Amino acid sequence: MQGVDPAWLPDGAFRPIGTRRTLIRGSGPLVDTVHGEVADACARFGGSVSREGSPEPYDLVLELTGPGDGEAFAFERGDGRTTVTASGGPGLLYGLFHVVRLGDTAFQGSHDREEHRPDVALRMLDHWDNVAVHPVMGQVERGYAGGSLFWEDGRARGELLGRVRAYGRLLAACGINAVAVNNVNVHETEARLLTDRIGEVAAIAAVLRPYGIRTHLSVTFAAPMVLGGLSTADPLDAGVRGWWARTTARVYGAIPDFGGYVVKADSEGQPGPFAYGRSHADGANMLAAALGPYGGTVHWRAFVYDHRQDWRDRTTDRARAAYDHFVPLDGQFAANAVLQVKHGPMDFQVREPLSPLIGAMPRTRLAVELQATQEYTGQQRHVCWLGPMWSEVLRFRPEESAAVGELARGGLVAVSNVGDDPFWTGHPLAQANLYTFGRLAWEPGADPGRILDEWIALTFGPRPAAELHAVLDGSWRTYEKYTAPLGVGWMVQPGHHYGPSVDGYEYSPWGTYHFADRDGVGVDRSVATGTGYAGQYAEQWAEVYESPDTCPDEVLLFFHHVSYNHVLRSGKTVIQHIYDTHFEGVAEVERAREVWASLAGLMDPARHARVAERYEEQLRSAREWRDQINSYFLRKSGVGDAHGRRIY
Repeated sequence: MQGVDPAWLPDGAFRPIGTRRTLIRGSGPLVDTVHGEVADACARFGGSVSREGSPEPYDLVLELTGPGDGEAFAFERGDGRTTVTASGGPGLLYGLFHVVRLGDTAFQGSHDREEHRPDVALRMLDHWDNVAVHPVMGQVERGYAGGSLFWEDGRARGELLGRVRAYGRLLAACGINAVAVNNVNVHETEARLLTDRIGEVAAIAAVLRPYGIRTHLSVTFAAPMVLGGLSTADPLDAGVRGWWARTTARVYGAIPDFGGYVVKADSEGQPGPFAYGRSHADGANMLAAALGPYGGTVHWRAFVYDHRQDWRDRTTDRARAAYDHFVPLDGQFAANAVLQVKHGPMDFQVREPLSPLIGAMPRTRLAVELQATQEYTGQQRHVCWLGPMWSEVLRFRPEESAAVGELARGGLVAVSNVGDDPFWTGHPLAQANLYTFGRLAWEPGADPGRILDEWIALTFGPRPAAELHAVLDGSWRTYEKYTAPLGVGWMVQPGHHYGPSVDGYEYSPWGTYHFADRDGVGVDRSVATGTGYAGQYAEQWAEVYESPDTCPDEVLLFFHHVSYNHVLRSGKTVIQHIYDTHFEGVAEVERAREVWASLAGLMDPARHARVAERYEEQLRSAREWRDQINSYFLRKSGVGDAHGRRIY
């Protein structure tokens, strides 16, 4: 689409296809999409495309071998011809984008037959977009890239849905196959999308469908009361169940391939089944029953905790909440109900242990939720590529038999990081997070460094590849160094969560997070002397986390309150680690800014200028973090920097 940043699908990515002779065999909507992509490339670069003929004269053959809707495809090259076959339209589309990623190498030499299939069936983005601008949360809650792609002035964007088509194309190219189009905190305007405004959702679904993307909708549990005029939303009430059944039938009448509902209930003030003495399973199963006849799924979020706790109560631990609420319900959820669990027990901090809920509910389908929008990792004003974090999560084995990526039978979900900004993600380098999520959702065990190289090559070409890889690959750990240390988290300004405030949430009903005093820092979550949270893990990990002597340093302060002179495995004390890492983090940002400046002539000037501007803000903020954190802990501990550096 003219005027839309091409991100990882610039014209040059299609040149190897567009200069060749291509045969496309098969029929169906997604095959038509494949044909359109190839035809556009040929029109630009002089190649040809046909839908009839034998393979012999062609350089590339894309063939649908069956009538299904499977996502797997096979790739091979021999006798001077590259072939992609698939038994379903989505597979053929993914096969085309595989050829795009390979570039010229797809047409060189010989390649034995390779079969590619996604390891995770559902690979989904949750948009926290508000239909109308919210007085507190704005157009997109926790959005750092402008307004909504889907909604404007309280309505679907209409003629601007061409940008949504370009978005669907980008998502298909990295393997994402589902999108929820509105905020999980469902306000009244969003609630009406379920009923009298379902046609607007259908218009969005029609634009995404040609790229194999199913549309989902966030709904309020109280919809029967808010929209249907009922006096109750009790999930066991026959009238309520009937209302949901009738409403869901109308949804599928408008959107036959509708994916299902996303629900945040009894969480941070959202209504839910607790008001009626019912369980989360009761609530989820009611919606699952309404969706079941149509093949739909309810994604029930497990983000449930007491957000009005007394900070003086050291026994209440927000980290425990999801496990305590949901493990007793294992086996009670319907087959088409998915429990959607944040990857950490808190809220997308820069470093958390894995949520113990993952692996603890073998009879329940779980989806693992990540956050691509950088709420606590720089808000797309800082470079913070999250691939290494997500890879650690997905490869972690909460039990010996399976990694997280294998346990996510209900899918992998990320909170979207896009908006109507010209560069999609505000910070052009934040596009790497969206691309990486899609590729890791397809293959959770993949090397994130290889995925980063894919994104760089597609987006920027070969010239700045080494420099860009170096800048991005260490950026998450750089961000961690100059922000919250050793897994403690939450040292942010309340409300908007940008910039440092060591005690910003420490005396808050939302929870307490570092317990720093004159003697030490950290939260005791051991079984022996603390909140008992460490005991929620399987035995082998519970033993590791129980003692500060065996707990990994990266999460030491998440699990233990230790003295400032506690010695880490590096040989440094906790307080010296805090000082050193905050100075190191700022120095690393300074070097990255210099590297970026050196790349000015190797890319689009507007793209380079936007990133350079963001680096100035990142450096300013990193210095602010360093100075506030170091001065706070100098005052708390009374221990100076061993290197004699000035601490403000």
